Amino acid sequence: MTDNLKTVGDNPRPGDTYVQSFARGLEVIRSFSASAPEQTLSEVAAQTGLTRAGARRILLTLQTLGYVESDERLFRLTPKILDLGFAYLTSMPIWDLAEPLMDGLVEKVHESCSAAVLDDLEIVYVLRVHTHKIMSTNLAVGSRLPAFWTSLGRVLLAALPEDELRARLARLPRTQFTERTATDDATLLARIAEAREQGWCLLNQELEDGLTSVAAPLKDRAGHTIAALNISGHSNRTSVEMMKTELLPQLLQTSQAISRLLVTRRR
Repeated sequence: MTDNLKTVGDNPRPGDTYVQSFARGLEVIRSFSASAPEQTLSEVAAQTGLTRAGARRILLTLQTLGYVESDERLFRLTPKILDLGFAYLTSMPIWDLAEPLMDGLVEKVHESCSAAVLDDLEIVYVLRVHTHKIMSTNLAVGSRLPAFWTSLGRVLLAALPEDELRARLARLPRTQFTERTATDDATLLARIAEAREQGWCLLNQELEDGLTSVAAPLKDRAGHTIAALNISGHSNRTSVEMMKTELLPQLLQTSQAISRLLVTRRR
């Protein structure tokens, strides 16, 4: 039987059960972003590598379904596109269980709290409880950050088999976000191993100057890490030592409580 997707080098090759037109439709949706909220037909074609005719067919299909709107020159996504992400969130009971406990945690520590899942080399935020804005990037549900340089990401990467972790590391683009950013393999692997051993991860200004965060895993009934929870703060008001001594115990208590609720809910 032919595989769903064969890979030759870095290029995927469709198999018998791979619907190429559907995949191209998803590429068109993903071509819209904060930097490209509106695009012409030519811009969508250039972004996705499609012909103008192919891009036009997909855009008009999405428009008919209500996921795209147009003023005849510019195309943009509609709020209906949120239904696709909402379907994921509502299919996972963990987020309903987690939010009240995250609210309680934020009230205690007066810092922002987030939950995220791993998607290849990135984390995707699935739940956010804000206090103050702590990053120059405006993070919201659906936002992505590089997994290797976030506390959430390192906790999630720590749960991977070693061969899978090293395979992802081999594909990792290296970016020096701050002077504290670790970019060499040995240091990154050591810090992920430390997170695995201690059951939590503290990140100190590796992604953005002034940003510190501490994360812990959320586990399912089988003990598998399925998401991660973190507290983020600014180094001017929340030192590394405060993160460890005051915030980490509260975070671990909350992450373990969410994991217990998840186990109970699924029985």
